[in-house]
Amino acid sequence: MTSAGLRFDLIVRGGTLVTPGGRIRADVGARAGRIAVIGDLGGATAAHTFDATGLHVLPGVIDAQVHFREPGATHKEDLATGTAGAVLGGVTAVLEMPNTDPPTTTAAALADKVARLKGRARCDVGFFVGATADNVAELAELETLPGCAGIKVFMGSSTGSLLIADDETLADVFASGHRRVALHAEDEDRLRERRPIAEAAGHPRAHPEWRDAETAQRATWRALALARRFGRRVHILHVTSAEELDVLDECKDVATFEILPQHLTLVAPECYERLGTRAQMNPPIRDRRHHDALWDAVGSGLCDMLATDHAPHTLEEKARPYPHSPSGMPGVQTMVPVMLDHVAAGRLTLERLVDLVCAGPARVWGLAGKGRLAVGFDCDLTLVDLSARRTIRSADMATRSGWTPFDGMEVTGWPVATVVHGHVVMRDGQLVGDPHGRPLSFIETMAPTSPA
Repeated sequence: MTSAGLRFDLIVRGGTLVTPGGRIRADVGARAGRIAVIGDLGGATAAHTFDATGLHVLPGVIDAQVHFREPGATHKEDLATGTAGAVLGGVTAVLEMPNTDPPTTTAAALADKVARLKGRARCDVGFFVGATADNVAELAELETLPGCAGIKVFMGSSTGSLLIADDETLADVFASGHRRVALHAEDEDRLRERRPIAEAAGHPRAHPEWRDAETAQRATWRALALARRFGRRVHILHVTSAEELDVLDECKDVATFEILPQHLTLVAPECYERLGTRAQMNPPIRDRRHHDALWDAVGSGLCDMLATDHAPHTLEEKARPYPHSPSGMPGVQTMVPVMLDHVAAGRLTLERLVDLVCAGPARVWGLAGKGRLAVGFDCDLTLVDLSARRTIRSADMATRSGWTPFDGMEVTGWPVATVVHGHVVMRDGQLVGDPHGRPLSFIETMAPTSPA
């Protein structure tokens, strides 16, 4: 078939595409926001053309765990700045968490967040609904609403109504609805028992001792037992311990899980001595034994996906005396360069990275039209230069918090362009054009196709 006479909205020419069938040198033609053709489009024309010679073209990267703080804490982040950071980092879709103020626990709160995207979001966004003791009866309905990514449960490390620490209420959550439940798995009782360790230490080096591996293991074991009891699929967020991995290896029928780039890159105790409370997050950065076990899970294929848990706080907030300093760090803008540097160092292949940050999140959360370079899928692309050498700098971060734990880190591999729905939205580190982000659609909530 000749491409002469074909017309597209966008043609990305000459890149090396990382497709389900392997790496191929080909052009991508987009119409109406979707991939229309993959092949030789030398004779075709387009309203816009991007020369990708020398670049690798990935499916749009997905960060399935971010906290963009809107509404309620927009001095740290909002949907506009958060999605700007996303596309500057090569990320084309994110899933946002419910612990805002007010929390996303009702249909009205979800609809409010969805409405805030229009004309402001530079990438696509889905929103988790938070489970509480008060909204259990509505969860099955809430998970079907437009823009809903699924149900999120905080088993520990939360405040107010979003904390579900007891198995009875958690069982009620699992019995309501059918979509996969995202779990922050830390045992609240053990956290309370061990807090004096952190108080006495007064330094974040005690963070992984206070929130020790057993704190995570207990919650994970409890959640997996209930998942089997109710036949409910679960996703364990930000897994950090070797022992959790041993259990999850036996539970792939009901559980998926993710690992964060921070836990693959930073190691205790060095990170706490160097970064102080900037290295403080929940669950914590752990020692080399756990770090190596996480990399084994990445290499073996056991890990389903990566996400960042982008959770910005201002430097003034992070400077509070430990343990009164807030946990969390930015990450959405740095995931791609940090992980490309690991690719350059030989710790994983580019194909495995694509599985972890594109296909994996789309598969786990049922994102419609995302995660693959294939005809009919959304034309969301992350274009990277695998040989580019750059330095990550806090000064370049779009987040309102204005910092990154990776400040000064030299990396090999860099996102040089981002395409969302066939629009180039970032090029050479600069935002391009108007925001084109939309609420994400999810396969499990889509109406069935009517018979012809």
